[in-house]
Amino acid sequence: MVESIKIGNRTFEIGSKTYVMGILNVTPDSFSDGSKYNDMDAALKRVETMAEEGVDIIDIGGESTRPNHIKISAEEEISRVVPYVKEIKKRFDIPLSLDTYKGEVAKEVIPYGVDLINDIWGLKYDGMMASVIAKSGIACCLMHNRKDAGYADLVNDVIADLRESLDIAIKSGIKKEKIITDPGIGFAKTLGQNLMITNNMERLLELDVPYLLGASRKSMIGLTLDLPIDEREEGTLATSVIAAMKGASFVRVHDVKKSKRAIAMTEAIIKSGN
Repeated sequence: MVESIKIGNRTFEIGSKTYVMGILNVTPDSFSDGSKYNDMDAALKRVETMAEEGVDIIDIGGESTRPNHIKISAEEEISRVVPYVKEIKKRFDIPLSLDTYKGEVAKEVIPYGVDLINDIWGLKYDGMMASVIAKSGIACCLMHNRKDAGYADLVNDVIADLRESLDIAIKSGIKKEKIITDPGIGFAKTLGQNLMITNNMERLLELDVPYLLGASRKSMIGLTLDLPIDEREEGTLATSVIAAMKGASFVRVHDVKKSKRAIAMTEAIIKSGN
């Protein structure tokens, strides 16, 4: 297993704790935040709040990837995110992740200070993405995704698919110690499949790289608890606790403060021994 991963100027120790990635959507159509932060002052205030709450990484997204989202061009995505990346890097010393699956976007935006590429297609959407990341030397998070939810053996299939993404990365020159995986909750999976992969996410440790769980406010929680997006906080905290118990190195969440507290309590119990 990789012992640590360097993202930006920070080294994250793997296996010792679960770190929190805070979500910053600068899109007009995010499933959770809507257009709340596609204004510079509001976005910077949000980053400031997350920094005060102890966020470990900020994940900025310029295109919504919610179900049935409207795809935008690389040019529009670049124009959306570059101003925010520049201002965030100017004002805050926090590793910055860019949520994009387009190689052209990654290539244009990385030079402004992006420290990690978070690719929801695990390098399988855009053939140039892997080489862009490799040449930049930055870290990446490779999420599991498919065009349909047909599986012969869900957990083993997800691991096999992620292994393909890892192979693409390594063959393209991305170092293993720069890779994180993500089981892709809410992507090409039914409710039952999302619950099952969450319950078995420790199996991702078989890939010998750290993994991230991104379940915050997603439909898995809404459908299970029959709750709207703005009432999925407790469900999200439950997934953060389970992630910490199952060895996830990162969770990607909207509510940084409460997830940090829930994880800290979970880790204190785990580390107390018998």
